[in-house]
Amino acid sequence: MDKYIINGGRRLYGEVEISGAKNAAVAIIPAALMVDGVCRIENMPQISDTDMLMSIISAFGAQIKVIDRTTVEIDCRSVHNCDAPFEKMRRIRASYYLIGAMLGRFGKAKTTMPGGCNFGVRPIDQHIKGMVAMGAKVEVKNGFVYADAHEGRLHGARIYLDKVSVGATINIMIAAAMAKGKTIIENAAREPHIVDVANFLNSMGADVRGAGTDTIKVNGVERLHGGTYSIIPDQIEAGTYMMAVAATGGEVRINNIIPKHLECISAKLVEMGVEVQELEDALVIRREGPLRPTNVKTLPYPGFPTDMQPQISTALCFAEGTSFVTEGVWDNRYKYVNELRKMGANIEVSGRTAVIEGVPCLTGAPVAACDLRAGAAMVIAGLCARGVTEVEDVHFIERGYEDFVGKLMQLGADISVRRDPEEPERIQLVVV
Repeated sequence: MDKYIINGGRRLYGEVEISGAKNAAVAIIPAALMVDGVCRIENMPQISDTDMLMSIISAFGAQIKVIDRTTVEIDCRSVHNCDAPFEKMRRIRASYYLIGAMLGRFGKAKTTMPGGCNFGVRPIDQHIKGMVAMGAKVEVKNGFVYADAHEGRLHGARIYLDKVSVGATINIMIAAAMAKGKTIIENAAREPHIVDVANFLNSMGADVRGAGTDTIKVNGVERLHGGTYSIIPDQIEAGTYMMAVAATGGEVRINNIIPKHLECISAKLVEMGVEVQELEDALVIRREGPLRPTNVKTLPYPGFPTDMQPQISTALCFAEGTSFVTEGVWDNRYKYVNELRKMGANIEVSGRTAVIEGVPCLTGAPVAACDLRAGAAMVIAGLCARGVTEVEDVHFIERGYEDFVGKLMQLGADISVRRDPEEPERIQLVVV
Protein backbone atom coordinates (compact mmCIF):
# COMPACT_ATOMS: atom_id res chain seq x y z
CA MET A 1 0.00 0.00 0.00
CA ASP A 2 1.36 3.43 -0.95
CA LYS A 3 2.25 5.65 2.01
CA TYR A 4 3.43 9.16 2.75
CA ILE A 5 6.25 9.30 5.31
CA ILE A 6 6.45 12.61 7.18
CA ASN A 7 9.05 13.83 9.67
CA GLY A 8 7.19 16.63 11.39
CA GLY A 9 8.17 19.80 13.17
CA ARG A 10 9.24 22.00 10.25
CA ARG A 11 7.75 25.36 9.40
CA LEU A 12 6.81 26.01 5.79
CA TYR A 13 8.49 28.72 3.71
CA GLY A 14 8.50 29.60 0.02
CA GLU A 15 6.02 29.74 -2.85
CA VAL A 16 3.49 27.23 -4.20
CA GLU A 17 1.58 27.22 -7.49
CA ILE A 18 -2.09 26.22 -7.35
CA SER A 19 -3.41 23.87 -10.05
CA GLY A 20 -6.73 23.93 -11.89
CA ALA A 21 -9.89 23.30 -9.89
CA LYS A 22 -10.67 19.62 -9.46
CA ASN A 23 -14.38 20.20 -8.95
CA ALA A 24 -14.63 22.18 -12.19
CA ALA A 25 -12.46 19.81 -14.22
CA VAL A 26 -14.44 16.69 -13.30
CA ALA A 27 -17.61 18.33 -14.67
CA ILE A 28 -16.02 19.95 -17.73
CA ILE A 29 -14.59 16.64 -19.00
CA PRO A 30 -18.04 14.94 -19.15
CA ALA A 31 -19.55 18.15 -20.59
CA ALA A 32 -17.05 17.91 -23.46
CA LEU A 33 -18.97 14.82 -24.64
CA MET A 34 -21.64 17.18 -25.94
CA VAL A 35 -19.30 19.33 -28.03
CA ASP A 36 -19.27 18.89 -31.81
CA GLY A 37 -15.64 19.85 -32.27
CA VAL A 38 -12.30 20.01 -30.47
CA CYS A 39 -12.19 21.36 -26.91
CA ARG A 40 -8.79 22.66 -25.88
CA ILE A 41 -8.83 22.74 -22.08
CA GLU A 42 -6.04 24.54 -20.27
CA ASN A 43 -5.03 24.49 -16.60
CA MET A 44 -6.23 20.88 -16.29
CA PRO A 45 -5.10 19.44 -12.93
CA GLN A 46 -2.96 16.29 -13.05
CA ILE A 47 -4.92 14.17 -10.59
CA SER A 48 -6.31 10.65 -10.68
CA ASP A 49 -9.96 11.77 -10.98
CA THR A 50 -9.33 13.70 -14.21
CA ASP A 51 -7.21 10.86 -15.59
CA MET A 52 -10.02 8.43 -14.82
CA LEU A 53 -12.70 10.56 -16.48
CA MET A 54 -10.61 11.03 -19.61
CA SER A 55 -10.09 7.28 -19.72
CA ILE A 56 -13.86 6.77 -19.43
CA ILE A 57 -14.77 9.15 -22.26
CA SER A 58 -12.00 7.59 -24.34
CA ALA A 59 -13.93 4.33 -24.04
CA PHE A 60 -16.90 6.16 -25.59
CA GLY A 61 -14.73 7.02 -28.60
CA ALA A 62 -13.37 10.44 -27.59
CA GLN A 63 -9.98 11.32 -29.05
CA ILE A 64 -7.73 12.89 -26.40
CA LYS A 65 -4.39 14.57 -26.97
CA VAL A 66 -2.30 15.73 -24.03
CA ILE A 67 -0.53 18.81 -25.36
CA ASP A 68 1.53 19.57 -22.27
CA ARG A 69 1.38 19.09 -18.51
CA THR A 70 -1.76 21.20 -18.08
CA THR A 71 -3.37 21.25 -21.54
CA VAL A 72 -5.50 18.61 -23.26
CA GLU A 73 -7.52 18.53 -26.46
CA ILE A 74 -10.73 16.49 -26.39
CA ASP A 75 -12.51 15.62 -29.66
CA CYS A 76 -15.87 13.90 -29.13
CA ARG A 77 -17.19 14.05 -32.70
CA SER A 78 -16.81 10.28 -33.09
CA VAL A 79 -18.28 9.43 -29.70
CA HIS A 80 -20.96 6.74 -29.69
CA ASN A 81 -23.38 5.72 -26.97
CA CYS A 82 -22.11 2.44 -25.56
CA ASP A 83 -21.70 0.67 -22.26
CA ALA A 84 -19.26 2.63 -20.14
CA PRO A 85 -16.32 1.04 -18.27
CA PHE A 86 -18.32 0.65 -15.07
CA GLU A 87 -15.39 -0.57 -12.96
CA LYS A 88 -13.81 2.85 -13.50
CA MET A 89 -17.03 4.83 -13.21
CA ARG A 90 -17.96 3.47 -9.81
CA ARG A 91 -14.66 4.70 -8.34
CA ILE A 92 -15.42 8.42 -8.70
CA ARG A 93 -18.23 10.71 -7.61
CA ALA A 94 -18.21 12.77 -10.80
CA SER A 95 -19.41 9.83 -12.88
CA TYR A 96 -22.93 11.19 -12.33
CA TYR A 97 -22.17 14.12 -14.64
CA LEU A 98 -22.21 11.60 -17.47
CA ILE A 99 -25.98 11.31 -16.94
CA GLY A 100 -26.57 14.91 -17.96
CA ALA A 101 -23.97 14.85 -20.73
CA MET A 102 -25.20 11.60 -22.31
CA LEU A 103 -28.86 12.58 -22.05
CA GLY A 104 -28.01 15.88 -23.70
CA ARG A 105 -26.02 14.21 -26.49
CA PHE A 106 -27.85 10.93 -27.09
CA GLY A 107 -31.16 11.21 -25.26
CA LYS A 108 -30.26 8.21 -23.08
CA ALA A 109 -27.70 7.30 -20.45
CA LYS A 110 -26.55 4.42 -18.31
CA THR A 111 -24.11 5.05 -15.46
CA THR A 112 -23.16 3.68 -12.07
CA MET A 113 -24.17 5.27 -8.81
CA PRO A 114 -21.52 7.77 -7.66
CA GLY A 115 -18.43 6.48 -5.88
CA GLY A 116 -15.44 8.42 -4.58
CA CYS A 117 -14.95 9.34 -0.94
CA ASN A 118 -17.08 7.62 1.67
CA PHE A 119 -18.10 10.26 4.21
CA GLY A 120 -21.83 10.03 3.88
CA VAL A 121 -24.66 9.05 1.59
CA ARG A 122 -24.48 10.69 -1.83
CA PRO A 123 -28.12 10.89 -2.90
CA ILE A 124 -28.84 11.82 -6.50
CA ASP A 125 -32.54 12.47 -6.00
CA GLN A 126 -32.20 16.13 -7.01
CA HIS A 127 -30.31 15.12 -10.16
CA ILE A 128 -33.11 12.69 -11.04
CA LYS A 129 -35.77 15.27 -10.25
CA GLY A 130 -34.21 17.63 -12.77
CA MET A 131 -33.87 15.03 -15.52
CA VAL A 132 -37.45 13.84 -15.04
CA ALA A 133 -38.72 17.43 -15.20
CA MET A 134 -36.93 17.76 -18.56
CA GLY A 135 -38.72 14.72 -19.95
CA ALA A 136 -36.51 11.75 -19.07
CA LYS A 137 -37.59 8.47 -17.57
CA VAL A 138 -35.04 7.53 -14.89
CA GLU A 139 -34.63 4.25 -13.02
CA VAL A 140 -32.11 3.29 -10.38
CA LYS A 141 -31.62 -0.44 -10.00
CA ASN A 142 -28.80 -2.84 -9.16
CA GLY A 143 -26.37 0.01 -8.62
CA PHE A 144 -26.96 1.57 -12.05
CA VAL A 145 -28.81 4.65 -13.25
CA TYR A 146 -30.83 4.27 -16.48
CA ALA A 147 -32.18 7.40 -18.12
CA ASP A 148 -34.08 7.80 -21.38
CA ALA A 149 -35.60 10.96 -22.89
CA HIS A 150 -39.10 10.09 -24.15
CA GLU A 151 -38.80 12.15 -27.32
CA GLY A 152 -35.09 11.48 -27.90
CA ARG A 153 -34.28 14.98 -26.64
CA LEU A 154 -34.80 16.71 -23.34
CA HIS A 155 -37.03 19.75 -23.12
CA GLY A 156 -36.78 22.86 -20.97
CA ALA A 157 -38.44 23.00 -17.56
CA ARG A 158 -38.61 25.01 -14.34
CA ILE A 159 -36.82 23.06 -11.61
CA TYR A 160 -36.74 24.02 -7.94
CA LEU A 161 -34.05 22.11 -6.03
CA ASP A 162 -35.31 20.96 -2.64
CA LYS A 163 -31.84 21.51 -1.20
CA VAL A 164 -28.81 23.42 -2.45
CA SER A 165 -26.82 20.82 -4.38
CA VAL A 166 -23.64 21.56 -6.31
CA GLY A 167 -23.75 18.27 -8.21
CA ALA A 168 -27.41 18.56 -9.18
CA THR A 169 -27.02 22.19 -10.24
CA ILE A 170 -24.13 21.32 -12.57
CA ASN A 171 -25.71 18.12 -13.91
CA ILE A 172 -28.99 19.81 -14.80
CA MET A 173 -27.13 22.75 -16.31
CA ILE A 174 -25.11 20.40 -18.56
CA ALA A 175 -28.21 18.43 -19.61
CA ALA A 176 -30.16 21.62 -20.33
CA ALA A 177 -27.48 23.10 -22.58
CA MET A 178 -28.90 21.27 -25.63
CA ALA A 179 -32.45 20.70 -24.42
CA LYS A 180 -35.33 22.13 -26.42
CA GLY A 181 -36.46 25.43 -24.89
CA LYS A 182 -35.58 27.20 -21.64
CA THR A 183 -34.65 25.57 -18.34
CA ILE A 184 -34.76 27.52 -15.08
CA ILE A 185 -32.93 26.11 -12.06
CA GLU A 186 -34.08 27.69 -8.79
CA ASN A 187 -32.36 27.35 -5.41
CA ALA A 188 -29.20 26.63 -7.38
CA ALA A 189 -25.79 26.30 -5.72
CA ARG A 190 -23.39 29.22 -6.28
CA GLU A 191 -19.90 27.74 -5.92
CA PRO A 192 -17.09 29.14 -8.13
CA HIS A 193 -16.75 25.90 -10.06
CA ILE A 194 -20.44 26.11 -11.06
CA VAL A 195 -19.68 29.46 -12.66
CA ASP A 196 -16.64 27.88 -14.32
CA VAL A 197 -18.66 25.04 -15.87
CA ALA A 198 -21.24 27.56 -17.11
CA ASN A 199 -18.45 29.67 -18.64
CA PHE A 200 -17.03 26.56 -20.33
CA LEU A 201 -20.41 25.69 -21.82
CA ASN A 202 -20.92 29.27 -22.99
CA SER A 203 -17.48 29.35 -24.61
CA MET A 204 -18.60 26.30 -26.63
CA GLY A 205 -21.83 28.00 -27.78
CA ALA A 206 -24.27 27.35 -24.92
CA ASP A 207 -26.55 30.03 -23.47
CA VAL A 208 -26.31 29.79 -19.68
CA ARG A 209 -27.14 32.85 -17.59
CA GLY A 210 -27.15 33.55 -13.87
CA ALA A 211 -24.50 31.06 -12.74
CA GLY A 212 -23.20 32.23 -9.37
CA THR A 213 -26.71 33.26 -8.27
CA ASP A 214 -29.53 31.09 -6.92
CA THR A 215 -31.40 31.17 -10.25
CA ILE A 216 -29.79 29.85 -13.43
CA LYS A 217 -31.47 30.12 -16.83
CA VAL A 218 -30.38 27.90 -19.70
CA ASN A 219 -31.65 28.48 -23.23
CA GLY A 220 -31.07 25.23 -25.09
CA VAL A 221 -29.10 25.32 -28.35
CA GLU A 222 -28.93 22.88 -31.27
CA ARG A 223 -25.21 22.18 -31.01
CA LEU A 224 -22.05 23.07 -29.13
CA HIS A 225 -18.91 23.90 -31.09
CA GLY A 226 -15.25 23.50 -30.23
CA GLY A 227 -13.11 26.13 -28.55
CA THR A 228 -10.46 26.87 -25.92
CA TYR A 229 -11.09 27.21 -22.21
CA SER A 230 -8.90 27.61 -19.12
CA ILE A 231 -10.07 26.13 -15.80
CA ILE A 232 -10.08 28.37 -12.72
CA PRO A 233 -7.58 27.78 -9.87
CA ASP A 234 -8.53 25.28 -7.18
CA GLN A 235 -10.09 27.02 -4.18
CA ILE A 236 -9.70 23.97 -1.91
CA GLU A 237 -6.10 23.20 -2.86
CA ALA A 238 -5.20 26.81 -2.09
CA GLY A 239 -7.13 26.66 1.19
CA THR A 240 -5.31 23.47 2.17
CA TYR A 241 -1.90 25.13 1.83
CA MET A 242 -3.22 28.16 3.72
CA MET A 243 -4.27 25.90 6.57
CA ALA A 244 -0.97 23.98 6.46
CA VAL A 245 0.96 27.22 7.04
CA ALA A 246 -1.45 28.17 9.83
CA ALA A 247 -0.79 24.85 11.54
CA THR A 248 3.00 24.62 11.07
CA GLY A 249 3.89 28.29 11.15
CA GLY A 250 6.10 30.02 8.59
CA GLU A 251 5.45 32.17 5.53
CA VAL A 252 4.23 30.99 2.13
CA ARG A 253 3.13 32.85 -0.99
CA ILE A 254 0.28 31.00 -2.71
CA ASN A 255 0.23 31.82 -6.43
CA ASN A 256 -2.32 31.40 -9.24
CA ILE A 257 -5.43 31.97 -7.17
CA ILE A 258 -8.56 34.12 -7.18
CA PRO A 259 -8.49 35.83 -3.75
CA LYS A 260 -12.26 36.45 -3.70
CA HIS A 261 -12.90 32.69 -3.80
CA LEU A 262 -10.83 32.34 -0.61
CA GLU A 263 -12.35 35.15 1.46
CA CYS A 264 -14.32 32.78 3.72
CA ILE A 265 -11.11 30.86 4.51
CA SER A 266 -8.97 33.98 4.90
CA ALA A 267 -11.46 35.46 7.37
CA LYS A 268 -11.23 32.42 9.66
CA LEU A 269 -7.44 32.42 9.51
CA VAL A 270 -7.35 36.05 10.57
CA GLU A 271 -9.62 35.17 13.53
CA MET A 272 -7.06 32.46 14.40
CA GLY A 273 -4.19 34.96 14.51
CA VAL A 274 -2.77 34.23 11.06
CA GLU A 275 -1.65 37.11 8.83
CA VAL A 276 -3.17 37.06 5.33
CA GLN A 277 -1.81 39.49 2.74
CA GLU A 278 -3.88 39.73 -0.43
CA LEU A 279 -2.18 40.41 -3.78
CA GLU A 280 -3.68 40.53 -7.27
CA ASP A 281 -3.55 36.77 -7.95
CA ALA A 282 -1.76 35.53 -4.85
CA LEU A 283 -1.94 35.43 -1.06
CA VAL A 284 0.91 35.55 1.44
CA ILE A 285 0.18 33.54 4.60
CA ARG A 286 2.28 34.15 7.75
CA ARG A 287 2.02 32.69 11.21
CA GLU A 288 4.57 33.36 13.93
CA GLY A 289 2.64 33.63 17.19
CA PRO A 290 0.21 31.19 18.82
CA LEU A 291 -3.05 30.14 17.15
CA ARG A 292 -6.30 31.40 18.64
CA PRO A 293 -9.42 29.19 18.85
CA THR A 294 -12.47 29.97 16.75
CA ASN A 295 -15.90 28.66 15.82
CA VAL A 296 -16.64 27.35 12.31
CA LYS A 297 -19.78 26.18 10.55
CA THR A 298 -19.58 24.80 7.04
CA LEU A 299 -22.17 26.13 4.58
CA PRO A 300 -22.74 26.33 0.84
CA TYR A 301 -20.73 29.04 -0.91
CA PRO A 302 -20.02 31.81 0.00
CA GLY A 303 -19.92 30.17 3.43
CA PHE A 304 -16.98 28.19 4.79
CA PRO A 305 -16.48 25.12 2.52
CA THR A 306 -17.24 21.64 3.81
CA ASP A 307 -14.18 20.50 1.85
CA MET A 308 -12.02 22.60 4.23
CA GLN A 309 -13.57 21.27 7.43
CA PRO A 310 -11.01 18.51 8.17
CA GLN A 311 -8.08 20.84 7.46
CA ILE A 312 -9.23 23.65 9.76
CA SER A 313 -10.17 21.14 12.47
CA THR A 314 -6.62 19.81 12.35
CA ALA A 315 -5.11 23.30 12.57
CA LEU A 316 -7.37 24.10 15.54
CA CYS A 317 -5.84 21.16 17.43
CA PHE A 318 -2.92 23.55 18.07
CA ALA A 319 -4.99 26.60 19.11
CA GLU A 320 -4.76 27.80 22.70
CA GLY A 321 -8.30 27.11 23.87
CA THR A 322 -11.56 25.50 22.79
CA SER A 323 -12.93 25.60 19.25
CA PHE A 324 -16.27 24.42 17.90
CA VAL A 325 -16.63 23.10 14.34
CA THR A 326 -20.11 22.36 13.01
CA GLU A 327 -20.64 20.44 9.77
CA GLY A 328 -23.60 22.02 7.99
CA VAL A 329 -23.47 20.09 4.71
CA TRP A 330 -22.74 16.37 5.26
CA ASP A 331 -24.09 14.01 7.91
CA ASN A 332 -20.92 12.02 8.53
CA ARG A 333 -17.66 13.83 7.93
CA TYR A 334 -15.76 13.20 11.15
CA LYS A 335 -14.30 9.74 10.50
CA TYR A 336 -10.82 11.27 10.46
CA VAL A 337 -11.17 12.33 14.14
CA ASN A 338 -10.19 8.87 15.34
CA GLU A 339 -6.99 9.17 13.29
CA LEU A 340 -6.16 12.52 14.90
CA ARG A 341 -6.80 11.02 18.34
CA LYS A 342 -4.09 8.44 17.62
CA MET A 343 -1.70 11.37 17.40
CA GLY A 344 -2.87 12.93 20.67
CA ALA A 345 -5.62 15.30 19.54
CA ASN A 346 -8.36 16.15 22.05
CA ILE A 347 -11.58 16.16 20.02
CA GLU A 348 -15.09 15.12 20.98
CA VAL A 349 -17.84 14.80 18.37
CA SER A 350 -21.55 15.11 19.13
CA GLY A 351 -23.79 14.88 16.11
CA ARG A 352 -22.55 17.41 13.59
CA THR A 353 -20.36 19.37 16.02
CA ALA A 354 -16.76 18.73 17.01
CA VAL A 355 -15.39 20.27 20.21
CA ILE A 356 -11.64 20.73 19.86
CA GLU A 357 -9.40 21.42 22.87
CA GLY A 358 -6.02 22.67 21.76
CA VAL A 359 -2.98 20.61 22.76
CA PRO A 360 0.71 21.61 22.92
CA CYS A 361 1.69 19.10 20.25
CA LEU A 362 0.75 15.94 18.35
CA THR A 363 2.91 12.83 18.12
CA GLY A 364 3.65 10.99 14.89
CA ALA A 365 1.74 7.74 14.35
CA PRO A 366 0.51 5.43 11.57
CA VAL A 367 -2.77 6.92 10.30
CA ALA A 368 -5.03 6.49 7.28
CA ALA A 369 -6.60 8.88 4.81
CA CYS A 370 -10.33 8.26 5.27
CA ASP A 371 -11.22 10.37 2.23
CA LEU A 372 -9.71 13.06 0.01
CA ARG A 373 -9.87 16.07 2.34
CA ALA A 374 -9.40 14.03 5.51
CA GLY A 375 -6.24 12.67 3.90
CA ALA A 376 -4.95 16.20 3.39
CA ALA A 377 -5.74 16.89 7.04
CA MET A 378 -3.67 13.88 8.10
CA VAL A 379 -0.74 15.24 6.12
CA ILE A 380 -1.11 18.62 7.87
CA ALA A 381 -1.16 16.84 11.22
CA GLY A 382 1.97 14.92 10.27
CA LEU A 383 3.76 18.11 9.24
CA CYS A 384 3.21 19.50 12.76
CA ALA A 385 3.71 16.35 14.82
CA ARG A 386 6.78 15.31 16.74
CA GLY A 387 8.36 12.24 15.16
CA VAL A 388 7.36 10.23 12.12
CA THR A 389 3.84 9.97 10.71
CA GLU A 390 2.91 7.35 8.09
CA VAL A 391 -0.23 8.14 6.09
CA GLU A 392 -1.86 5.17 4.34
CA ASP A 393 -4.57 5.06 1.64
CA VAL A 394 -3.00 8.03 -0.12
CA HIS A 395 -4.89 7.17 -3.33
CA PHE A 396 -7.71 9.23 -1.81
CA ILE A 397 -5.41 12.26 -1.58
CA GLU A 398 -4.15 11.82 -5.14
CA ARG A 399 -7.74 12.03 -6.41
CA GLY A 400 -7.68 15.77 -5.86
CA TYR A 401 -4.19 17.15 -5.14
CA GLU A 402 -1.65 17.50 -7.93
CA ASP A 403 1.91 16.61 -6.80
CA PHE A 404 1.02 17.18 -3.15
CA VAL A 405 4.27 15.70 -1.88
CA GLY A 406 6.44 17.58 -4.39
CA LYS A 407 4.83 20.93 -3.62
CA LEU A 408 5.21 20.42 0.15
CA MET A 409 8.86 19.44 -0.29
CA GLN A 410 9.44 22.73 -2.13
CA LEU A 411 8.13 24.49 0.98
CA GLY A 412 10.64 22.69 3.20
CA ALA A 413 8.51 19.80 4.45
CA ASP A 414 10.28 16.51 5.19
CA ILE A 415 7.86 14.25 3.32
CA SER A 416 8.33 11.37 0.90
CA VAL A 417 6.31 8.68 -0.86
CA ARG A 418 6.82 4.97 -0.28
CA ARG A 419 5.28 3.24 -3.30
CA ASP A 420 3.96 -0.31 -3.10
CA PRO A 421 5.36 -2.16 -6.14
CA GLU A 422 2.15 -4.21 -6.31
CA GLU A 423 -0.15 -1.17 -6.19
CA PRO A 424 -1.66 -0.37 -9.63
CA GLU A 425 -0.19 2.77 -11.16
CA ARG A 426 -2.26 5.86 -11.90
CA ILE A 427 -3.69 6.02 -15.39
CA GLN A 428 -1.40 8.26 -17.43
CA LEU A 429 -2.37 9.79 -20.77
CA VAL A 430 0.52 10.20 -23.17
CA VAL A 431 1.66 13.62 -24.41
CA VAL A 432 1.59 13.73 -28.21
